[in-house]
Amino acid sequence: MESGPAIFAGTVFCLFGAGLLAWTVSRARQHRPVALGVNRVASTTVAGTVAIVSLALGAWCFGRL
Repeated sequence: MESGPAIFAGTVFCLFGAGLLAWTVSRARQHRPVALGVNRVASTTVAGTVAIVSLALGAWCFGRL
């Protein structure tokens, strides 16, 4: 019974992390800011870190099955 929520949470974390990482990389390659009004390097670093942590949480959720 506990595998259903773990699959859902893992899927959500992985989709969010992959989407955020793809968006951050595409913005960084175009030399555009990731967040308006924020230093480009800082916003890229924070968004990339959040994406990697989200992917790691998704992998952890799938590993708990």
